[in-house]
Amino acid sequence: MLERLSEEQRAVVAHRQGHARVAAVAGAGKTSTLAARVMALLDDGADPERMLVLMFNRAARDEFATRLQSLAAPGQRLPRVRTFHSIGHRLCGSLTRWGVLPARRLIEAEWQRERLARQAMVRTLEEYPELGEEALEPERLEAFGHFCERVKGELVAPEQMVESDDFGAETRHFPTAYRMHESLLEAQGLMTYADLLHHPLRALARDPSLRLRIQGFLDHVIVDEYQDINEAQLRLLALLAAPHGEVMAVGDANQCIYEWRGARVDAMLERFDRCFGKPTDYPLSYTFRHGHALALLANHAIAANRRRPDQLTLAAPGTPQTTIEARSGARALIETLEAWRDLGRPLDQAAVLVRSWTLSVPVQLRLLRAGIPFQLGREDRFVFRLPLVRALAGYLELALQPRLLADPAHLMLLFSQPATFVARERLERICHRLAESQRWLAREDALLEGLKPIQRRNLKKRWSLLCELPRLAQWSPARLLAKVIETLDAEKLLRRAAARREKGEEDVRLLDVLLEQAGELADDTAAFVALLKNPVEARTDGVVISTIHGAKGLEWPLVAVWGLNEEDCPLYGREMPLSPSGLEEERRLFYVAVTRAQERLALFNDGGERRPSRFLAESGWEACAAVAEAMAAGADTPVAVADPALVERYLCAFGHTLPLRQGDRPSLPAGWRPGDWIEHATFGRGEIELVEGEGERCILEVRFSTAGKRRLLAARAPIEPG
Repeated sequence: MLERLSEEQRAVVAHRQGHARVAAVAGAGKTSTLAARVMALLDDGADPERMLVLMFNRAARDEFATRLQSLAAPGQRLPRVRTFHSIGHRLCGSLTRWGVLPARRLIEAEWQRERLARQAMVRTLEEYPELGEEALEPERLEAFGHFCERVKGELVAPEQMVESDDFGAETRHFPTAYRMHESLLEAQGLMTYADLLHHPLRALARDPSLRLRIQGFLDHVIVDEYQDINEAQLRLLALLAAPHGEVMAVGDANQCIYEWRGARVDAMLERFDRCFGKPTDYPLSYTFRHGHALALLANHAIAANRRRPDQLTLAAPGTPQTTIEARSGARALIETLEAWRDLGRPLDQAAVLVRSWTLSVPVQLRLLRAGIPFQLGREDRFVFRLPLVRALAGYLELALQPRLLADPAHLMLLFSQPATFVARERLERICHRLAESQRWLAREDALLEGLKPIQRRNLKKRWSLLCELPRLAQWSPARLLAKVIETLDAEKLLRRAAARREKGEEDVRLLDVLLEQAGELADDTAAFVALLKNPVEARTDGVVISTIHGAKGLEWPLVAVWGLNEEDCPLYGREMPLSPSGLEEERRLFYVAVTRAQERLALFNDGGERRPSRFLAESGWEACAAVAEAMAAGADTPVAVADPALVERYLCAFGHTLPLRQGDRPSLPAGWRPGDWIEHATFGRGEIELVEGEGERCILEVRFSTAGKRRLLAARAPIEPG
């Protein structure tokens, strides 16, 4: 087995003493390396009972346990392979038997968690009556559940958490609701998955003698995907490894994409040093997944991040040459997938990756129209199942079929999305009355009692819209949809209904996506409605559609990254500006996306009004492909690259020389002149200095280094976040 490993991998396997940190780039073969490490420790006489392997989730745990079993001799004892939650579950059991913690039952079903969150929020409304029924909207309750998990995962006070960037002003009641939620859990003898670590850690923090009872049992701890651990997991790890257990942390800081869940990019960097002391560092720099072109692109994609390891991704000898292309528009995406199929390649070897599920909607609709089967990582994300899509399709359907005004179920669908912030039970009664009478309710009607004036006005306005739609049946689907969105002030409602800013921006973007799709069907409203309501089923032999988050740890021969536009990837908007740290996480997401490809990477912007993503320019994909071609051909023609130092460093790792010349660093709008007012510019790695002005109107000096000389450009430009 060792003979099949690289020199870097064998160095990890041979580590002898003290803590170790393994920085593994995407596709570095870390699973094989860690399995070899475990078997080498066992060969050296390590006691498997005093070893622990921690994996990020159940799937990774099962895969690694199977790998070890395949390497073991018959009857050989192997170490435990666990997840943090399974360790917490066992620890809760021990502390309960010792009389430290009361016995509690784990809530596993989603409906149970939702019911408990609703109960806590109903009681909280007694203290915050001004919030109204909107606090009980499903999306708000989902955000509240996420809030509770974050508080426990990061071990902070709920007041501190609610001030973070993830939660807006409409969540000021969350700390009170959190404490109510905790009271309900205690009274009913229940606990959540987050409690599996939260409760033991609180008990251990209170009693030093308890810590002594769980420590000293481990000599070796191996932690995979270390960059994704949160504060609770880190503290549990430190407790379990004390006083002399040796920790080997394996991960990639460039793939830290779960900061919204409590992960921190410095976990693999200075935070490890603070917790365990200075470790022995081992790089796994060679990827066995793709060739030089994509390895170079990966290095360029992450280069602008300040919080990152000083490590290059290198293509291992023998990896296939990966092709890269960048195109615009959905038609180009369809052509790419059809060409792949025409080559005789299975469609399930192709994946379309998106920054958010919203961006998968145009992909789904395009694939449906082209007759290309597909599968999604989540069944509830099929376009016809999205509540907002179902409702908007219902508005257009009503324009074509006026009889639906008498259908209370259809009216309920239309009054539910976008949210009217009226209790569901009351809405159902109102819809039944409207379906029967076909008239708006009288001012003194009991069904309107207790509603705020703005709620009454909004309900009446929505009913007026529904009555008007049948008279507009001849309008195009795009015009009809725009009418609905504008009349309802849908953007404002969606942002207000979303407890997390990112969710609000995604829903607003979904409106844009649907308007764009409606415009492609010209005057055929019926066809557009049918497309939105198509009950498509997942096809295991179809193209994989996934978010970048869901694709982490996976790979495909063909990867198409869709939606590479500003405000989509990176994701930001008027209500959700992009901070410097937020931009770095978005850049890491792009890095994860492109490094899923093996043979072919295709980058797509939608070709619409939104600007292409800055990440396309930063990746230098054309120059990366040109350098890879020159390396393969042994050419000596100078290649223009944006960052010669980075490329030279890459070439040096292979003992390769290639004449390079400085390419254009800045990616500026066409026709740009010094002094022009411009909306956006990507200035590469030049220095930017504020000369005068403030806010969104200022003068910047932008300096670039060209062939060792300093060049000065002056531009007037709005300062954009990040």
